[in-house]
Amino acid sequence: MTNAIAKRYAKALVQLGAEEGAVDSFQKDLGTFEGALKASPELKAVFASPAYAIEAKREVLKALVAKMAISQTVANFLFLLLDKSRLEFVSQIKHSYGVLADELSGVVRPVLTSAAPLEAGQVDGIRGALEKMTGKKVVLDVTVDSSLIGGVVTKIGDKVFDGSVKTQLTRIHDILQKG
Repeated sequence: MTNAIAKRYAKALVQLGAEEGAVDSFQKDLGTFEGALKASPELKAVFASPAYAIEAKREVLKALVAKMAISQTVANFLFLLLDKSRLEFVSQIKHSYGVLADELSGVVRPVLTSAAPLEAGQVDGIRGALEKMTGKKVVLDVTVDSSLIGGVVTKIGDKVFDGSVKTQLTRIHDILQKG
């Protein structure tokens, strides 16, 4: 249920961002606001508490928006979330917004896991191959997992390209056990 709510609100904000040519800045503004909520449990509690009147919450939000220099459209969006008691979903909305913004701009964000740290040239080569394969701009999240023994594993969405030595050894082991 929460995911559906977050997607709906995120989709609306992405559409507004596309119309205004401000998709990236809206994402930054959402991140700034989400960061403030995560950094201050007291602030989050104020917005969640029924003990505070909606007018008091609006004043707090107004002060935050002004201090953070959030765009008017995102500010209006946050006030709408407050009015609809949906401010607690800001993190999920921000995540869904990021996914939708990436789709709109033709970006994929695969996770590349290697057994050892990769050199910049190797990462660039993999990025180029992935861009050619997907036809989209690739923003890699590179991690290291020494349990892979060697090779790399790339995950794009729900697709996994596993070229690790660990997986190859597991396959050989299975084949030998089956005879």
